[in-house]
Amino acid sequence: MNPVRTLRIAAHAEAVTLAVLLVNLGTVHARPVSTLGGPLHGLAYLVVIATTWQATTAAPVAARWCAVIPGIGGLLALRRVPRRPRHPGGTRPGAARGGQQPEGGPTGHG
Repeated sequence: MNPVRTLRIAAHAEAVTLAVLLVNLGTVHARPVSTLGGPLHGLAYLVVIATTWQATTAAPVAARWCAVIPGIGGLLALRRVPRRPRHPGGTRPGAARGGQQPEGGPTGHG
């Protein structure tokens, strides 16, 4: 699985489980919700940190530091991680060099 996709899933899971835990704490404080939600939130937090460090070899260091912020760090790190890896030389695969069309125009016919 793509590390950025894993980060996206874990970041949302971290935020959702935190929201569930806080709502539970402020309302009925049901023990089963805390018993299940706490470890899920902790797991999501650790996955966010691990995948951010794995996915940010080309991203700024700020993404790694944002990942360690409990609760919302995954969402903050996700904003700083590029969605698609950059290609060498800054060009797309199959793109003509120098921004020019290949000989014969866009269709390739003479």
